[in-house]
Amino acid sequence: MVTERLARAIGRPVVRATPFAGRGYTPARRMIVELSDGTTVFAKQGVNEHTAGCIRAELPIYRQVRGTFMPAMLGWDDDGGDEPILVLEDLSHAVWPPPWTPERARRVVDTIVEIGEQPVPDGLTPLDAEWVAGGWREVAEDPEPFLSLGMCDSAWLERALPTLLAAADAAPVKGDRLLHLDVRSDNLCFDADRTLFVDWNHASLGNPEVDIAFLMPSMVSEGGPPLERVAPELTAVVAGFFAKYAGLPPVPGAPGIREVQRAQLEVALPWAIRALGLGA
Repeated sequence: MVTERLARAIGRPVVRATPFAGRGYTPARRMIVELSDGTTVFAKQGVNEHTAGCIRAELPIYRQVRGTFMPAMLGWDDDGGDEPILVLEDLSHAVWPPPWTPERARRVVDTIVEIGEQPVPDGLTPLDAEWVAGGWREVAEDPEPFLSLGMCDSAWLERALPTLLAAADAAPVKGDRLLHLDVRSDNLCFDADRTLFVDWNHASLGNPEVDIAFLMPSMVSEGGPPLERVAPELTAVVAGFFAKYAGLPPVPGAPGIREVQRAQLEVALPWAIRALGLGA
């Protein structure tokens, strides 16, 4: 039973585990777990090969990275199959944006900088530059999913692609600093003076400016303030990343992700157009 595994992971008696919907976009099982002393913790359990891999990828980060931005890791149980369990402090009481304010935006940017200053965890690998920055190449090879969104016509895309491709190729994505690499509102929260990041399965080495750049469309699509301070080439990276995904068919088990990607593309594409002088 899951309660027995949770008790083993935490090392304390478990009274009950209540499903918690949250805002995650994978089918991983999320629970608020009540312990025998009345306190609560949060648990995330894999349900298939993909979610199990994601949860296992987070484990080294929770074990090695220290900082007020890290939720406390309270337990771990690995069944060796598709249902590992990660137990963290309960942040369900924290403030999860939106709404956004300039002060909250500043706190997140400051936290990204702080993360980039941490010692690098053992075994962490460089970001996959092609996955992060190769979106416009995929659009060039098969433009129909992107064009189906109606954000531009084929004539504009043909004119703009050389500039977008060159900018993405020149973008400063590589580096030797710790990145979260999935900074968006459902992966961060505010608890008093702490700004916390969750879901560390994409953590990689690179340039922290990448995390700042990817924050912007998520935040602005939810009514937050714009960030125009990153390298112009990174705007092409962000727009290309969402351009390659937003028009694709729904993801099994994550039906809301395409809508989120489209909302971010609706911010990121005009941002790249402004930054690179591409015109409408």
